[in-house]
Amino acid sequence: MTWRPEYCARGRERHLLFGLQRHVHCKLAVVDEAFKRTERAQNLWTSFLRSVDPMAQGAKLTANPEFTFDSIGGLAGAKEEILTYACAATNPSFYSDWGTFPPSGVLLIGADGVGKSLLARALATHTETSFLEVEIPRLVLDVVHAGGKVGDLVSQWSGILEEMPPLTVYFDELEFSRAQAIGTQRPDLPVGPIMDFLLEIVDRTIANKQHLVIGATSTPDTLRPAFVAANRFERLVEVNPQFPEDMIAAVQIHADAAEKRAGHRLFSEIDWTAVLGNTRDCSPGDWVRILHAVLRHKASEAARGEATTQVNTQDLKNEVERFKHAQRRVRTAEGGNYV
Repeated sequence: MTWRPEYCARGRERHLLFGLQRHVHCKLAVVDEAFKRTERAQNLWTSFLRSVDPMAQGAKLTANPEFTFDSIGGLAGAKEEILTYACAATNPSFYSDWGTFPPSGVLLIGADGVGKSLLARALATHTETSFLEVEIPRLVLDVVHAGGKVGDLVSQWSGILEEMPPLTVYFDELEFSRAQAIGTQRPDLPVGPIMDFLLEIVDRTIANKQHLVIGATSTPDTLRPAFVAANRFERLVEVNPQFPEDMIAAVQIHADAAEKRAGHRLFSEIDWTAVLGNTRDCSPGDWVRILHAVLRHKASEAARGEATTQVNTQDLKNEVERFKHAQRRVRTAEGGNYV
């Protein structure tokens, strides 16, 4: 039999088609497995909340987070630290190759609004784990009100951790007694029993090696040493945005995202250095709120039928001055909100 060229071509086509089919099937299998994992995580967590009231308001699960490190402006050092910790889930052999172990937990320290929660959420996305955010001040209040149910909560917490697919567990604002969420400076709280409860929850979470554990505090100067003891949050990472470059990176990301949502150009050429000026006491979160305040003002003008223009440098500078005025009026030494 003579092997004609057209037979070779057909063979190559069949081979390529078979390879493409295998690739598609593999991709579909991966997507299906991810869907099953996130669905299982959501179902288990919903069932858990029904049986344990104190966690209902103090914790929130995002089964399939979609927030990347590229969505965070600046913070190069903190990102590198978090990505190093990610190796505990993505490439655990790297630690053993160097004769060491991943840290039991990572503690992020930095002022409100600097990006601690965003870093934790991006870690969950990067490692393809569900994101469980535990708002410690709110949990503390709920536990105090729950009284005798605390023992049941601790026991069931261990159970749900065993059943859940891999998680990134984020304990936000460990220094609960100074958190704005509970009014700051709460001498009426039974600190001893609360600490016993929180340490038990943290220890049981860290003991489950399939989960990544991140803590955070905006008041590291008063953080109780027990939280940073060996085998707890033993790796400290400072989240300290650099002025002005990290601030500019953050607002530029959010400006681009706003234009993408709107589907058209919203900003003229902005002199971000002039906008920021010497305003060093604003966090990246503050700058993002200032940006959206300007956009909302433009939206309000359009709703009233007024002629509107693209956001310019002066629009942003005017909003910065309003922010500073509001800051002087409503912020105390303990902090406050931009209204």
